[in-house]
Amino acid sequence: MTAAMERLGAHLDIDRGRAEGQAARKEIRERAAKVIADPGTVDDVELMAAEAIANAVLHGTGTIRVTICTDGVRLRVEVRDQGPRDLDVHGRNRIDHGRGLAVIDALATEWGLDRSESETHLWFVV
Repeated sequence: MTAAMERLGAHLDIDRGRAEGQAARKEIRERAAKVIADPGTVDDVELMAAEAIANAVLHGTGTIRVTICTDGVRLRVEVRDQGPRDLDVHGRNRIDHGRGLAVIDALATEWGLDRSESETHLWFVV
């Protein structure tokens, strides 16, 4: 986590289902609105979180864990899964076949992606 940030609520664990992903988006939006006054930025956080979760569903394995942190000004969202699959659900060996990372790159103040055999960790800060 970014230095001096504290977790905002419990981790959100997603079991890869559509309904769970939608519920996580709603929860992320609600938590973001507690820290961020600008509704447009809250929309951006929800969009970036949705893209990060979609990447974890398409390209990762295991349970997806979302962690939201804040220092009272900035918000950090972390999305982790239990490592990349050999091929995505469409039979491709790619980390991003759409625009998810480009969206995050355009909207986030900073972001990063760390991958190992046992974990994929995507995070962004606004």
